[in-house]
Amino acid sequence: MDDDELISVLPIHYSNSLSPNVHIHQFPLLSRPLQTPPAAAVSGKRIRARIKPITRRLEIHVPVDPRPEVWNGERSKELGAARQEDDREKNQDVGKMKQMEGEEPRLVEARMRSELIPQEGAYMLGVVRNGQLHLQPISETHQFRPTLTYLDIMSRKRRRSRGDAGSDEDSDDGPPPDPDEPPPVQTTSKKEKKPLEVKEIQVSARKAADDKGNLQGGLSAVRREMLLAIRAEEDEVWEDLDFCDGEVLFSSFFFGEC
Repeated sequence: MDDDELISVLPIHYSNSLSPNVHIHQFPLLSRPLQTPPAAAVSGKRIRARIKPITRRLEIHVPVDPRPEVWNGERSKELGAARQEDDREKNQDVGKMKQMEGEEPRLVEARMRSELIPQEGAYMLGVVRNGQLHLQPISETHQFRPTLTYLDIMSRKRRRSRGDAGSDEDSDDGPPPDPDEPPPVQTTSKKEKKPLEVKEIQVSARKAADDKGNLQGGLSAVRREMLLAIRAEEDEVWEDLDFCDGEVLFSSFFFGEC
Protein backbone atom coordinates (compact mmCIF):
# COMPACT_ATOMS: atom_id res chain seq x y z
CA MET A 1 0.00 0.00 0.00
CA ASP A 2 2.97 2.36 0.56
CA ASP A 3 3.80 2.48 -3.15
CA ASP A 4 0.14 3.02 -4.11
CA GLU A 5 0.09 6.56 -5.46
CA LEU A 6 -2.86 8.81 -4.60
CA ILE A 7 -4.22 10.14 -7.89
CA SER A 8 -7.04 12.45 -6.78
CA VAL A 9 -9.46 13.25 -3.97
CA LEU A 10 -13.17 13.49 -4.80
CA PRO A 11 -15.69 15.43 -2.73
CA ILE A 12 -18.73 13.27 -1.89
CA HIS A 13 -22.27 14.60 -2.16
CA TYR A 14 -25.18 12.57 -0.79
CA SER A 15 -28.77 13.13 -1.86
CA ASN A 16 -32.03 11.17 -1.49
CA SER A 17 -33.98 13.27 -3.96
CA LEU A 18 -34.75 10.16 -6.07
CA SER A 19 -35.66 7.90 -3.12
CA PRO A 20 -37.41 5.44 -3.15
CA ASN A 21 -37.30 5.21 -6.95
CA VAL A 22 -33.73 3.96 -7.45
CA HIS A 23 -33.70 0.16 -7.82
CA ILE A 24 -31.28 -2.55 -8.88
CA HIS A 25 -32.83 -4.78 -11.56
CA GLN A 26 -30.98 -8.04 -12.15
CA PHE A 27 -31.63 -10.53 -14.98
CA PRO A 28 -29.79 -13.78 -14.09
CA LEU A 29 -31.04 -15.69 -17.15
CA LEU A 30 -30.64 -12.92 -19.73
CA SER A 31 -27.79 -13.55 -22.17
CA ARG A 32 -28.28 -10.46 -24.36
CA PRO A 33 -29.14 -6.77 -23.86
CA LEU A 34 -32.69 -6.05 -22.74
CA GLN A 35 -33.81 -4.56 -26.04
CA THR A 36 -36.60 -5.07 -28.56
CA PRO A 37 -35.50 -7.54 -31.29
CA PRO A 38 -34.88 -5.62 -34.54
CA ALA A 39 -37.49 -7.66 -36.45
CA ALA A 40 -40.12 -6.77 -33.83
CA ALA A 41 -39.05 -3.11 -33.67
CA VAL A 42 -39.65 -2.76 -37.43
CA SER A 43 -43.32 -3.62 -36.90
CA GLY A 44 -43.62 -0.99 -34.15
CA LYS A 45 -43.45 -3.28 -31.11
CA ARG A 46 -41.77 -1.96 -27.99
CA ILE A 47 -40.89 -3.24 -24.52
CA ARG A 48 -43.62 -2.52 -21.97
CA ALA A 49 -43.54 -2.54 -18.18
CA ARG A 50 -46.07 -2.49 -15.36
CA ILE A 51 -46.14 -2.61 -11.56
CA LYS A 52 -48.32 -3.60 -8.64
CA PRO A 53 -47.25 -0.87 -6.20
CA ILE A 54 -48.64 -2.45 -3.02
CA THR A 55 -47.13 -5.91 -3.44
CA ARG A 56 -44.03 -4.43 -5.18
CA ARG A 57 -44.30 -6.76 -8.16
CA LEU A 58 -42.90 -5.65 -11.52
CA GLU A 59 -43.25 -7.15 -14.99
CA ILE A 60 -41.37 -6.38 -18.19
CA HIS A 61 -42.92 -7.55 -21.47
CA VAL A 62 -40.38 -8.11 -24.23
CA PRO A 63 -41.66 -8.69 -27.79
CA VAL A 64 -40.58 -12.00 -29.30
CA ASP A 65 -38.43 -12.23 -32.42
CA PRO A 66 -41.04 -13.06 -35.13
CA ARG A 67 -38.58 -14.36 -37.74
CA PRO A 68 -39.67 -17.82 -38.97
CA GLU A 69 -36.20 -19.29 -38.47
CA VAL A 70 -36.36 -18.63 -34.71
CA TRP A 71 -40.11 -18.54 -33.94
CA ASN A 72 -42.93 -21.02 -34.60
CA GLY A 73 -45.99 -18.98 -35.53
CA GLU A 74 -48.40 -21.92 -35.32
CA ARG A 75 -47.11 -22.94 -31.92
CA SER A 76 -47.62 -19.36 -30.70
CA LYS A 77 -51.39 -19.78 -31.19
CA GLU A 78 -51.55 -22.64 -28.69
CA LEU A 79 -49.30 -20.80 -26.26
CA GLY A 80 -51.27 -17.59 -26.66
CA ALA A 81 -54.58 -19.32 -25.90
CA ALA A 82 -53.05 -20.88 -22.77
CA ARG A 83 -51.69 -17.53 -21.57
CA GLN A 84 -55.06 -15.88 -22.17
CA GLU A 85 -56.76 -18.50 -19.99
CA ASP A 86 -54.03 -18.18 -17.35
CA ASP A 87 -54.52 -14.40 -17.25
CA ARG A 88 -58.26 -14.87 -16.87
CA GLU A 89 -57.86 -17.28 -13.96
CA LYS A 90 -55.45 -14.93 -12.16
CA ASN A 91 -57.47 -11.75 -12.82
CA GLN A 92 -54.61 -10.34 -14.87
CA ASP A 93 -55.59 -7.38 -17.03
CA VAL A 94 -53.82 -7.70 -20.38
CA GLY A 95 -54.46 -4.02 -21.12
CA LYS A 96 -53.01 -3.00 -24.46
CA MET A 97 -52.53 -6.62 -25.56
CA LYS A 98 -56.28 -7.30 -25.93
CA GLN A 99 -56.88 -8.66 -29.40
CA MET A 100 -59.57 -7.47 -31.78
CA GLU A 101 -62.91 -9.26 -31.97
CA GLY A 102 -62.53 -12.56 -33.80
CA GLU A 103 -58.73 -12.40 -33.71
CA GLU A 104 -56.99 -15.57 -32.60
CA PRO A 105 -54.77 -15.11 -29.51
CA ARG A 106 -51.05 -15.48 -30.05
CA LEU A 107 -48.02 -15.43 -27.80
CA VAL A 108 -46.23 -12.29 -28.96
CA GLU A 109 -44.16 -11.37 -25.92
CA ALA A 110 -42.04 -12.86 -23.15
CA ARG A 111 -42.88 -11.72 -19.64
CA MET A 112 -40.15 -11.15 -17.07
CA ARG A 113 -41.52 -11.08 -13.50
CA SER A 114 -39.66 -9.68 -10.51
CA GLU A 115 -38.84 -11.13 -7.12
CA LEU A 116 -37.91 -8.71 -4.34
CA ILE A 117 -34.46 -9.59 -2.94
CA PRO A 118 -33.59 -8.55 0.63
CA GLN A 119 -30.68 -6.12 0.76
CA GLU A 120 -27.78 -6.67 3.15
CA GLY A 121 -26.53 -3.28 4.26
CA ALA A 122 -26.97 -0.01 2.38
CA TYR A 123 -26.59 0.07 -1.42
CA MET A 124 -25.65 3.28 -3.21
CA LEU A 125 -25.66 4.52 -6.78
CA GLY A 126 -22.53 6.57 -7.42
CA VAL A 127 -22.07 8.99 -10.31
CA VAL A 128 -18.80 10.86 -10.87
CA ARG A 129 -19.43 14.23 -12.48
CA ASN A 130 -17.20 17.31 -12.66
CA GLY A 131 -14.70 15.77 -10.27
CA GLN A 132 -17.34 15.05 -7.62
CA LEU A 133 -18.93 11.78 -6.45
CA HIS A 134 -22.72 11.99 -6.16
CA LEU A 135 -24.45 9.22 -4.16
CA GLN A 136 -28.11 8.19 -4.27
CA PRO A 137 -29.51 5.42 -2.00
CA ILE A 138 -30.86 2.26 -3.67
CA SER A 139 -34.11 1.28 -1.99
CA GLU A 140 -34.92 -2.08 -3.62
CA THR A 141 -33.29 -4.95 -5.49
CA HIS A 142 -35.33 -7.08 -7.90
CA GLN A 143 -34.43 -10.18 -9.89
CA PHE A 144 -36.38 -10.79 -13.10
CA ARG A 145 -37.04 -14.23 -14.55
CA PRO A 146 -39.41 -15.44 -17.29
CA THR A 147 -42.88 -16.37 -16.05
CA LEU A 148 -44.23 -19.53 -17.74
CA THR A 149 -47.33 -20.26 -15.68
CA TYR A 150 -49.39 -20.69 -18.85
CA LEU A 151 -47.58 -24.01 -19.40
CA ASP A 152 -49.52 -25.37 -16.40
CA ILE A 153 -52.73 -24.67 -18.33
CA MET A 154 -51.47 -26.64 -21.32
CA SER A 155 -50.36 -29.54 -19.10
CA ARG A 156 -53.76 -29.66 -17.45
CA LYS A 157 -55.54 -29.73 -20.82
CA ARG A 158 -53.35 -32.59 -22.03
CA ARG A 159 -54.15 -34.68 -18.97
CA ARG A 160 -57.84 -34.07 -19.50
CA SER A 161 -57.62 -35.06 -23.15
CA ARG A 162 -55.91 -38.34 -22.19
CA GLY A 163 -58.73 -39.11 -19.81
CA ASP A 164 -56.55 -39.43 -16.71
CA ALA A 165 -57.55 -36.15 -15.13
CA GLY A 166 -59.30 -37.94 -12.29
CA SER A 167 -56.21 -38.18 -10.12
CA ASP A 168 -53.88 -35.48 -11.45
CA GLU A 169 -56.43 -32.77 -12.04
CA ASP A 170 -57.39 -32.56 -8.40
CA SER A 171 -53.79 -31.92 -7.44
CA ASP A 172 -53.39 -29.34 -10.20
CA ASP A 173 -56.49 -27.28 -9.40
CA GLY A 174 -56.57 -25.20 -6.25
CA PRO A 175 -54.24 -25.10 -3.26
CA PRO A 176 -52.73 -28.26 -1.74
CA PRO A 177 -54.60 -29.90 1.16
CA ASP A 178 -54.10 -28.50 4.65
CA PRO A 179 -51.85 -30.86 6.66
CA ASP A 180 -53.76 -29.98 9.85
CA GLU A 181 -57.14 -31.00 8.48
CA PRO A 182 -58.29 -34.64 8.63
CA PRO A 183 -58.03 -36.41 5.27
CA PRO A 184 -61.29 -36.99 3.37
CA VAL A 185 -62.91 -40.36 3.81
CA GLN A 186 -62.35 -42.55 0.77
CA THR A 187 -65.18 -44.84 -0.18
CA THR A 188 -64.50 -48.11 -1.97
CA SER A 189 -66.95 -50.32 -3.71
CA LYS A 190 -67.55 -53.65 -2.03
CA LYS A 191 -68.89 -56.70 -3.76
CA GLU A 192 -70.20 -58.29 -0.59
CA LYS A 193 -71.36 -56.54 2.51
CA LYS A 194 -69.95 -58.09 5.65
CA PRO A 195 -71.37 -57.43 9.10
CA LEU A 196 -69.39 -54.75 10.92
CA GLU A 197 -67.77 -55.64 14.19
CA VAL A 198 -68.54 -53.00 16.80
CA LYS A 199 -65.74 -52.09 19.18
CA GLU A 200 -65.62 -49.50 21.90
CA ILE A 201 -62.54 -47.30 21.78
CA GLN A 202 -61.37 -44.16 23.53
CA VAL A 203 -59.35 -41.48 21.77
CA SER A 204 -57.78 -38.19 22.80
CA ALA A 205 -56.41 -35.41 20.58
CA ARG A 206 -53.43 -33.20 21.28
CA LYS A 207 -51.13 -30.93 19.30
CA ALA A 208 -47.53 -32.00 18.98
CA ALA A 209 -44.83 -29.54 19.94
CA ASP A 210 -41.35 -29.28 18.50
CA ASP A 211 -38.08 -28.88 20.40
CA LYS A 212 -38.69 -25.17 20.83
CA GLY A 213 -42.15 -25.67 22.24
CA ASN A 214 -43.94 -24.32 19.15
CA LEU A 215 -47.16 -26.05 18.22
CA GLN A 216 -47.21 -27.65 14.78
CA GLY A 217 -50.78 -26.50 14.35
CA GLY A 218 -49.35 -23.12 13.40
CA LEU A 219 -48.60 -24.51 9.94
CA SER A 220 -52.18 -23.92 8.91
CA ALA A 221 -51.96 -20.25 9.93
CA VAL A 222 -48.78 -19.79 7.90
CA ARG A 223 -50.42 -21.50 4.95
CA ARG A 224 -53.48 -19.28 5.18
CA GLU A 225 -51.28 -16.18 5.25
CA MET A 226 -49.48 -17.35 2.11
CA LEU A 227 -52.75 -17.98 0.28
CA LEU A 228 -54.12 -14.60 1.35
CA ALA A 229 -50.94 -12.90 0.10
CA ILE A 230 -51.22 -14.67 -3.26
CA ARG A 231 -54.88 -13.69 -3.60
CA ALA A 232 -54.17 -10.08 -2.62
CA GLU A 233 -51.50 -9.86 -5.32
CA GLU A 234 -53.80 -11.35 -7.96
CA ASP A 235 -56.57 -8.91 -7.03
CA GLU A 236 -54.32 -5.85 -7.18
CA VAL A 237 -54.57 -3.88 -10.41
CA TRP A 238 -51.52 -3.43 -12.64
CA GLU A 239 -50.30 0.10 -13.32
CA ASP A 240 -48.49 0.78 -16.60
CA LEU A 241 -44.95 2.16 -16.59
CA ASP A 242 -42.91 3.82 -19.32
CA PHE A 243 -39.94 1.65 -20.25
CA CYS A 244 -36.93 3.57 -21.57
CA ASP A 245 -33.90 1.86 -23.04
CA GLY A 246 -30.57 2.93 -21.61
CA GLU A 247 -29.50 4.40 -24.95
CA VAL A 248 -32.48 6.68 -25.58
CA LEU A 249 -32.31 10.45 -25.10
CA PHE A 250 -34.69 10.51 -22.11
CA SER A 251 -32.54 8.03 -20.18
CA SER A 252 -29.42 10.09 -20.84
CA PHE A 253 -31.21 13.23 -19.68
CA PHE A 254 -32.48 11.56 -16.50
CA PHE A 255 -29.03 10.15 -15.77
CA GLY A 256 -27.66 13.66 -16.03
CA GLU A 257 -30.06 14.79 -13.32
CA CYS A 258 -28.79 12.26 -10.75
